[in-house]
Amino acid sequence: MPGSHGSLTKAGKVKQQTPKIRRTGVNSRKKKPPRMRYRFLYESRILKGKYGGQKDSLGAKRASYKR
Repeated sequence: MPGSHGSLTKAGKVKQQTPKIRRTGVNSRKKKPPRMRYRFLYESRILKGKYGGQKDSLGAKRASYKR
């Protein structure tokens, strides 16, 4: 390989120096993988016949009018 882009002794230097910040608020819970999320949405929308989002959202209210 011609040349090199930085030495391997410096690999990961910046990540090690960066302080670890705790998750807070909306991001405090780790998100589920998309496969699990879509499965949950499918169950609630198709099988249970409910709106998949938040209960108080505009979409949920519109969906309740259509029934």
